[in-house]
Amino acid sequence: MKSGCQSLFFLNIKVLDFKNIIVIIHLPMEPKTLTFIMAGGKGERLHPLTRDRVKPAVPFGGTYRIVDFTLSNCLNSGLRQVYVLVQYKCMSLLRHLKMAWGFFDRRVGEFIDIVPAQQRVGETWYLGTADAIYQNIYSIKQEKPDLVMILAGDHIYKMDYSKMLAWHVEKGAEVTVGAFEVPKQRAHELGIMAIDRNERIVGFQEKPKEPASLPDKPDACLASMGIYVFNSARLQEILTEDAKQHGSTHDFGKDIIPKLVAEKENIFAYRFVDENRGEQAYWRDIGTIDAYWEANIDLISVSPQFNLYDKLWPIHTYTERHMPAKTVFAQEYKGGRLGVALDSLVSPGCIISGGRVEKSVLSPEVRINSYAEVSESVIMENAEIGRWAKIRRAIIDKNVYVSPGTVIGYDLGKDRQKFTVSDNGIVVVPKETRIGEDSESEG
Repeated sequence: MKSGCQSLFFLNIKVLDFKNIIVIIHLPMEPKTLTFIMAGGKGERLHPLTRDRVKPAVPFGGTYRIVDFTLSNCLNSGLRQVYVLVQYKCMSLLRHLKMAWGFFDRRVGEFIDIVPAQQRVGETWYLGTADAIYQNIYSIKQEKPDLVMILAGDHIYKMDYSKMLAWHVEKGAEVTVGAFEVPKQRAHELGIMAIDRNERIVGFQEKPKEPASLPDKPDACLASMGIYVFNSARLQEILTEDAKQHGSTHDFGKDIIPKLVAEKENIFAYRFVDENRGEQAYWRDIGTIDAYWEANIDLISVSPQFNLYDKLWPIHTYTERHMPAKTVFAQEYKGGRLGVALDSLVSPGCIISGGRVEKSVLSPEVRINSYAEVSESVIMENAEIGRWAKIRRAIIDKNVYVSPGTVIGYDLGKDRQKFTVSDNGIVVVPKETRIGEDSESEG
């Protein structure tokens, strides 16, 4: 038996007393929503940034982690009952979630709980996105929500999920899929939906070579964002059925959604409404080194596509008590030292000591020593760039020491012998690397 949306609302009775005249108002209550964030992906295409951490824990934009953007969307959307499902190399993520997101209080019905794979319903770890929810089906039964929202913890965007929940109820849907409009040439990378004029999903293709176009835009497609809303009772039925299918990969995009569409389930697409307030809708799956580098470097534009400074939609994170950032040595005469940062994002605790930084993102506690040149690069926390070093189009991970005179990003042939180099020539130096001989920091 399929559950219907008519069971989602209950009456909330409000009693008003106007001079001995009793007025009783029946107000509809919002459906109770339980949220799951999938944060256990390996992020293999981001290696070596994901060598020691999962993709949602990768630093982004100087002071943030990728997972902060999905969690901030939850916070700003009023979703306060959240399970974060973790699995691979999760220590860094666990530490960050505890420090940055531990302020929710179960005593008032709010929580962000971290849930590792526990083999509660079988002998395997999470086999796919649907299996991850199925292995935590007890949480759904325990919390008794009306709706279940499922999110990915590794995308950069701003979205008010409450609007999607309202759309789901309005349409009387069993399932709603978050959808994003993309050019047709990108369809082979994503799950593509075909819709009718009422936004009902009538077809679904995973990474198709010949994708379905939008009815009114032949050069565009509607892609799945990996965001789903399910009626709780129906979700439990679906997951239980899928768990019994031996040929299934137990994945929402590959198995669940295509099956529901084929069975003509009451399933709708919800078009992404961007809260970023930019000229173009912004949603990024920064799953490759090049995409990650481009999204970071965009932040230092005069008018970046993604606005980190929006007080109406703040991005929350954990910030330590770093000292103020500073630049030192303004010796502009010939041969002198000049500590300067141009067109760059400089985080607290950074010291630019007589070096030059241009079009780069510096995380906290980075030190750039005298005569060093850093351009178009992402330098992560506690990295140190030695004197006379030259760094261009690179990603330097945490706790890296670059010895004086080192050159990175100017000869990709030599760089490939030591480091990972992306298709577009971005050099990645993994965390804890010490390049060259050790020496003392110099001003």
